[in-house]
Order: sequence, then structure tokens, then C-alpha cells
Amino acid sequence: MTTLVHLTPEANARRIVRAGIRARSRGWYDDDSDGVYCMPVLPSYTLTHQWVRELRRWQRRVLVAVDVRLPDDERVTVGRYGRPPLRVTSAEAVAVVRKLEDPRGWEVFVPRAIRPGEVRRIRPVRQGIGWRYQPDAHGRAPCACPVCLPAGSYRATRIRARYSGDEPGPTVPEMMATLRAATTTEDLVDAVWAIGARRRGSAEDLAYLVDHPELEVRRALAEALTGYRGRVARDLLARLADRDGPYVDPEE
Repeated sequence: MTTLVHLTPEANARRIVRAGIRARSRGWYDDDSDGVYCMPVLPSYTLTHQWVRELRRWQRRVLVAVDVRLPDDERVTVGRYGRPPLRVTSAEAVAVVRKLEDPRGWEVFVPRAIRPGEVRRIRPVRQGIGWRYQPDAHGRAPCACPVCLPAGSYRATRIRARYSGDEPGPTVPEMMATLRAATTTEDLVDAVWAIGARRRGSAEDLAYLVDHPELEVRRALAEALTGYRGRVARDLLARLADRDGPYVDPEE
């Protein structure tokens, strides 16, 4: 018999004891049935449970390890993720992985559900072991694109700001300080547009510009206020309309 390890959220433990492991994952080949991803039991605890950190990127819950035993001649596939796997028996799959100098990123796919009688035990597993993103990611700058770093991922905002090449935007006090320090019409218009584009702060912060003597500044203010919601923004736009007429884009 071959022993494999499957990782799953702790919340699934009772159901697995009662009904086994559902076949919910897709295999590599088109003719594969839905099945279950596992890892062989290796001499290294870390390598056996190497997928913990990566799986926790997508399942922000405590994981447990499910030990299953399958017949040695059970047909499975084995390979490194993202590459075509080999079609072998479960015993051969374990032998393939054990012979590897670096088995990080490898996995075994069982193309069927795991029956309750094949579940040997469910046990806790350390939550901070294994690799994240990819086996050789440590020491390399992570990719900040939305595919590799989905919104809501751990520290996604900080990583994206650090590695995407984009500088963090100014804070509300910084933008308002720039606006109040502006002395020319051009600088005022640029500052108002910058605030309006980001919709930073409250529309009330811009109220003092409603009576500015320069029409160009008042037009920029009207354009910025169209991006705000609430009574204050509506009242300011009404005051501007009373003075200058309804706002019309100068380029129209």
C-alpha cells in the first residue's frame, strides 16, 4: 500500500472522516477525471508538506494533513506543477519523487475521489512551512501583476507598491498642502485636478475656491467636484453654477 498526504482546510475534517475526500480538482490531461492532489510521504517533513504556504494564499484558513493509503497499482499522474505529468502507478509515483534531488513543486494526482476507508488519519500540520509563489521565490522580487498577486493577497498592497515601480500616492494632508501653497493659476489648477482625480479628502476642503477670482480655477473646481458625492459637493456645484452657469467642458 502507498501512503500519500492531502492538505485541506480543517473545516473539512469531519466530512472527510464520514464521506472521504471529494474529487474536486482537474487533472492535466483532457481525459482525466476530477480527482485529488496529494504528496508522497518523504523523509523531510517540510518537503512532504511543502504546499502549505502556497495553498494558504488561496485558502486563508488553518490546514490539516490527511493521510491516505492506496493500492500500489493505483493509476495516478506525477509531475511538477505547470508541466505535463507522467502516468504511473502510485508506488511508481512515490519512487519518482523520492529519487529527485529537488522535489519542490511536485505533486501526485489521483483521478478519483478518496473513499472513507482509504483515509488513515487527519492530523495538524505546521502552517508556516513550504514555499510561496514558486519554489525558488525566496530572495527574488515578487511579480506585482494582478495574476501573480491577486487583490486581497497577504501584504499585496505593500508588495505592489514596492515592486511595481509605482510610487505611493500622496496623502490627503500632502495634497492639500500643495494646493494651499500654490500661488499661480496654473499651479492651482494642477493641484485641484490632482485632488479631483484621486477624490481625496472631503469636498468641503475645496469650498474656499468657489469664490476664487480666476474663472479657470473655478472651472477646474467644478470638474473636480463632479467626482464627489454628498450634499456639500452638490451645494458647491450649485454655487458655481449660479456664478458661472452650468459647467461645460471647455474642449467640447
